[in-house]
Amino acid sequence: MSRELVNEMCAAQPGAEWSDPWGGGHDCWKVGGKIFALIGVEGTHVAVKTSGTEIAELLIQTGVAERAPYLHRSWVALPLDSAPDELAHRVRHSYRLIRAALPKKLQAELPPLSMVERPAE
Repeated sequence: MSRELVNEMCAAQPGAEWSDPWGGGHDCWKVGGKIFALIGVEGTHVAVKTSGTEIAELLIQTGVAERAPYLHRSWVALPLDSAPDELAHRVRHSYRLIRAALPKKLQAELPPLSMVERPAE
């Protein structure tokens, strides 16, 4: 998996916006002004949010991910050469977590989630 393909996954999320807030070549993906995925300058990993520190620790302990530097312990860094399905799942999950934490008014202003992307109720 390449940086370009992960960026395509991020760009496909409804209302996703790209920025490079620190300059120097970061790919920072946001929804509603909040980061849901981040690729550093080196471009070897993508940092994504998990549902909690326990899940993050499990992913780290099983070798799926590493601790994401500079971010809360609920964030992990997945190698860009991880299985494409795993990367896609983690990007979508991070996006949904961040989107769901936005104020309801801001959520309502975003493009709707497709039926495929909606979490199970």
